[in-house]
Amino acid sequence: MRRFLILLVILLTPIAVFAAMVQADRTFGRPGRGYDYVVTVDLPRPGAAAALPKVLGPPDSSRPLVVIDPGHGGKDPGAGAGELKEKALTLSLAIALRDELLRQGGVRVALTRSDDTYLFLGERPEIARLLGADLYISIHADSTEGEGKALGATVYTLSAKGSNEAAEKIAARENAADVVNGVKIAGQSSDVSTALVDLAQRQSQTQSELFARLILREGLGRMPFKEADPQSAAFAVLKSPDVPSVLFESGYINNETDVARLTSGAGRQNFAEAVARAIRVFFARAAQG
Repeated sequence: MRRFLILLVILLTPIAVFAAMVQADRTFGRPGRGYDYVVTVDLPRPGAAAALPKVLGPPDSSRPLVVIDPGHGGKDPGAGAGELKEKALTLSLAIALRDELLRQGGVRVALTRSDDTYLFLGERPEIARLLGADLYISIHADSTEGEGKALGATVYTLSAKGSNEAAEKIAARENAADVVNGVKIAGQSSDVSTALVDLAQRQSQTQSELFARLILREGLGRMPFKEADPQSAAFAVLKSPDVPSVLFESGYINNETDVARLTSGAGRQNFAEAVARAIRVFFARAAQG
């Protein structure tokens, strides 16, 4: 009997010691033990809206509002294999257009980003919608494989299916900005489910196509265009059902001629003046009904 008790104690002692260690750890242990710091992160609430940018220009809220979206930003550099990245180029063009519109006066302007900030694709048109924008233009720079022989700007409007295979590929690349390591990180907007929203989308699409053609008309002679007519593709940044929207591919970032044009003061000013003129004609026509 005594031997049995000794064996029992030998067997139970490690278990008892382990149980005591666990209890002591739960009672006296501290988060992050073994490290010199504890990191806490405040996650955004589901569906929380991004901070809205400042609206510049006349204080009169009846004046039309243009929201300019410089494509990419932050951890998403966009196109460009060298020092020049699409996110920096689009921001410089957006600022040039904003400044030209403010210089001429009469319209209000907001940028979705005014620095190297990362925005989810869905946030960009949502900013325009929440601000009550009358017009939305998303600025990008294209890229081609190989020697970069393609040259010139292209203006896109939204469509469920791209106007051609190239448009589909470009839309897929731009939409991939919300995918990290193959994992989708941004929620998709729900399908248009009511006749009212569908009607608003049809009306804004008609206005988007009008604005796209005005850009092509006013830009003629000021900048080269790869396509003489507006193109269409399923760009996520254009999916706002009630705001006329276009995506402006300003040129090819791997084409030396386009890069020289887009990075020069004269090139940016030509872009700004042409698009600003298209915006003013667009609003003038809208005012006439």
